[in-house]
Amino acid sequence: MTSLTQRSSGLVQRRTEASRNAAADKERGSEDEDYEPRQEEEDEKGDSKETRLTLMEEVLLLGLKDREVICKSDAPTGDVLLDEALKHIKETQPPETVQSWIELLSGETWNPLKLHYQLRNVRERLAKNLVEKGVLTTEKQNFLLFDMTTHPLTNDTIKQRLVKKVQESVLDKWVNDPGRFDKRVLALIFLAHSSDVLENAFAPLLDEQYDLAMKRVRLLLDLEPEAESTKAGANELLWAVVAAFTK
Repeated sequence: MTSLTQRSSGLVQRRTEASRNAAADKERGSEDEDYEPRQEEEDEKGDSKETRLTLMEEVLLLGLKDREVICKSDAPTGDVLLDEALKHIKETQPPETVQSWIELLSGETWNPLKLHYQLRNVRERLAKNLVEKGVLTTEKQNFLLFDMTTHPLTNDTIKQRLVKKVQESVLDKWVNDPGRFDKRVLALIFLAHSSDVLENAFAPLLDEQYDLAMKRVRLLLDLEPEAESTKAGANELLWAVVAAFTK
């Protein structure tokens, strides 16, 4: 009964969002003819250094185990969290597995001698990055006995562009071949699903679109990471991470 109630609630939310979007489309009227080309141009312009987000930031805005993690390049990435993780990986000998690094960096290890590998305050640091990029803002909210810092959304355009990208990847731009999938979008889908935020992107869809999107996501989740990693042009590290999250 609980699952039926949740499903019913989800349908209401999606229908409400779909109706709102349909009304907005109707108001645009004749502008619709030129909308898509202009939107694509705006998307390209919007993908500037000021608004380009990392995968971690995108997951927050929506979060192969038998192979070693080898540091191929120690050049700084420019992202504090990534560089911190890179430093740990570079200085650790012998190399740890992908599964081990995920556990160490997230703090989910039972080894007290390796707790120093944990990346601290990840959510707050990611939120701060999004504040600096103009996506979120910082506010103080009072919760009875104490004040808490919150980060409300301030740039809805970037959020909607992200949602649209995720939706299109499994609907209009679906390629039915992981090898032809944009690797960054593929990584985003897997990470967002593991963080339980992927369905947020599908909430505004109509029922048929929602069902199709989830069906195609399931096809991706059911892939065998080790087999995919051996295919031509595959990103082995991506599939190693996927294997660690879907084991």
